[in-house]
Amino acid sequence: MNGTRPYKRALDRLHAVGLRPTRQRLGLARLLFDAGDRHVTAEQLHLEAMGANIRVSLATVYNTLNQFTAAGLLREVVVEAGKSYFDTNTSEHHHFFLEGTGRLEDIPGDHVLVANLPAPPDGTKVARVDVIVRLAPSVQAPAPAQPRN
Repeated sequence: MNGTRPYKRALDRLHAVGLRPTRQRLGLARLLFDAGDRHVTAEQLHLEAMGANIRVSLATVYNTLNQFTAAGLLREVVVEAGKSYFDTNTSEHHHFFLEGTGRLEDIPGDHVLVANLPAPPDGTKVARVDVIVRLAPSVQAPAPAQPRN
């Protein structure tokens, strides 16, 4: 045994951003961050929590995701009205969104060039530019008809 407490990484992460490590926050933080970079909806995380025997309501999952986002632990990616994903990768990057499947994939930030942004209104500054490239399944052209004999 390596002597590391199972919740130590989650605990350290919460302490680093000034969030109190409640049982629910610790459990959700482990689910979110122990598997590497990922995109998850509140509903998906709630199902994972239930499967991991973490007793938490969907409302608490939403509140926790919003607290983690405000603290800089997550990025919220709004793909359409009422549909948000929470991204554990907080670095500058963009996304492919596969319509129909609802899957998000990262695009490295340096693979997208955004030019000629308009000047922001007085008293504001550009905080970040998020690009979502929407993908649909490609439709294969039908094979040419074979001549009949």
